[in-house]
Amino acid sequence: MTEPHAGMELGYARVSTTKQHLDRQIDALEKAGIPTDRIYVDKRTGATVDRDGLKKLLAYVRAGDTIVVYTLDRLGRNLREVLNLVHDLNDRGVGVRSLADPMPIDTNATGMGRIAFLLLALIAEMERVFTAERAAHARAVAQAQGRNIGRPMAHTPAQIEHARLLRKQGDSLGEIVKKTQIPKSSLRRYLTAVPSPE
Repeated sequence: MTEPHAGMELGYARVSTTKQHLDRQIDALEKAGIPTDRIYVDKRTGATVDRDGLKKLLAYVRAGDTIVVYTLDRLGRNLREVLNLVHDLNDRGVGVRSLADPMPIDTNATGMGRIAFLLLALIAEMERVFTAERAAHARAVAQAQGRNIGRPMAHTPAQIEHARLLRKQGDSLGEIVKKTQIPKSSLRRYLTAVPSPE
């Protein structure tokens, strides 16, 4: 049985394409005192959270450990994803420390490193609110100008009304599909508010 490993620092490095190199990140992690055998790496696109190196690291890390990264953005595709992961790790008692961010982050710290992380969280929340407000404003402007919001309708109102009339007259879905050229999946959606004939 292996001894529990409390208080270890574990490194993580990621590049987003196979053409990029991990050397700078790994070199910085080693200079920070993390041996190569405790550095987990991923060399693939950040478009997926299904990263083998990160999965192995998250399975191995224990309460009291700290994950060290070159910069915080190595942990995810966007700020919200990074913050969610850091919060999850914090709930497990695992710290996160960055080496080269303009204001280095250390979630274990009580001083500037912790403040920097809280500022990032605040910025992410503000961006979420601003994005929602921008989307709501764009919808309001478009509606005021009489423009349609969202994806354009695949079928004209006349086609849909014709389909509803056929349904009221007792036609089956298959018959309506043939007469209107509306696929059955869309047809069901259009007809949901219309009671089926007895």
